[in-house]
Amino acid sequence: MVIENKEQEIPIWHKYTLTIKEASIYTNIGQKKIRELINDPLCTFVLRMNGKALIKRKDFEEWINDNEYI
Repeated sequence: MVIENKEQEIPIWHKYTLTIKEASIYTNIGQKKIRELINDPLCTFVLRMNGKALIKRKDFEEWINDNEYI
């Protein structure tokens, strides 16, 4: 999947952070479940900026690899 940017197209696997929608598409995990995960105070793969939550892609991938159930 390629995410379209007004200035250029950046492949999703090259992006450092993902929106919840992008993370959902990339991982096939529902947006509702991702929102539940990032609302956990111990979540290490979320970056909050001006009220917006961004998912740190590599950290999220590692978290998925380390867990068998969510």
